[in-house]
Amino acid sequence: MLGALLKQVVRGMEKVPEEIAQAYGDQKKVIGGRRLELAEIVKMLQIASSEKPSFICFDALDECVPRNRVKLLDSLGRILRKSPGTRIFVTGRPQIRPEIERRLAGKATALCISPKRDDIIRYIHARLDEDTDPDAMDSSLEETSLRKFLKIFPRCRYK
Repeated sequence: MLGALLKQVVRGMEKVPEEIAQAYGDQKKVIGGRRLELAEIVKMLQIASSEKPSFICFDALDECVPRNRVKLLDSLGRILRKSPGTRIFVTGRPQIRPEIERRLAGKATALCISPKRDDIIRYIHARLDEDTDPDAMDSSLEETSLRKFLKIFPRCRYK
């Protein structure tokens, strides 16, 4: 993921810093070429993000394999320490919040976002409208299903 991020960052730069260009050139010289190591990628991201304010976004971090998530968060922490102008936006389910706070010690602010009842109802109705067999569910079954589904969300009450 960080390699893909580095590629995006470099593509968006008007002028690639000499250290990054040199490192890429060195990799091409190796017989058969080789991928950059994680430490090299982190160093290049530190260089690139220290040039000007940077924003890094990762969506659904909770879906990342835990072992890789640890490496990613530790790497992001190293980038933040060397690049104070960098901001990182991460989304994920609440269960990974303690891990993010621990790995990015003092560098993370958590914001809890939860869906509103009306948003959930609108989403469910939209999915039901796309049903290829609309006769499979009458309005009574739809309402019962909606009520049961919304019980899962304690903040979302169906009236």
